[in-house]
Amino acid sequence: MIRLMLADDHAIVRSGLKQLFSLNPDLQVVGEAVDGGQLLERLRRELPDLLLLDINMPGLSGPDLIARIKSHWPALPVLVLSMHNEAPVAARVLKAGASGYVTKDSEMDVLLAAIRKVAAGGRYLVPELAEKLVFEQSLAGDKPAHAALSEREREVFRLLVAGKGVNEIAAELCISNKTVSTHKTRLMEKLNLGSTAELVRYALEHGPI
Repeated sequence: MIRLMLADDHAIVRSGLKQLFSLNPDLQVVGEAVDGGQLLERLRRELPDLLLLDINMPGLSGPDLIARIKSHWPALPVLVLSMHNEAPVAARVLKAGASGYVTKDSEMDVLLAAIRKVAAGGRYLVPELAEKLVFEQSLAGDKPAHAALSEREREVFRLLVAGKGVNEIAAELCISNKTVSTHKTRLMEKLNLGSTAELVRYALEHGPI
């Protein structure tokens, strides 16, 4: 029996997944969460055999959430179920510690196969993304510095460039001021920039990121 925890802020998605899993006697949903904070709380109370995670949820999410989870529960297999089919997004969550990545437009048998493989200690990436990832990694030397930013760091980058302060960004993203400051420090280090003025200049030179 594979004990699953579902983390997705869409009730319809969670309901559909539970109905699907109920048809498979080797799968059991033991918990649900609608955002990063609730997920961490649920994991402290009951650790599943596998976490099925959407990377776009309110508050802490994406690679940052995965990294937090893996720092507390390094042995917990994390399978990402996402609407994004871009290779860089998959690369970032895999680098953060996810064991697999499946897109929400995948067939149900693909998702089931991914769950069973990841729960058994394996890794899984949908074939079309695996092909894109290999191709894009071969061109990694041509990528700009912002390719290394996490999804949350990109959000903070865009809001900083828009002229918003740390407090405004914290309120908009539903995270603490300290977390925003940490993201700002990290993205500045990754881009090798020393001030907000340099950040704005970088944005003007490279366009949307």
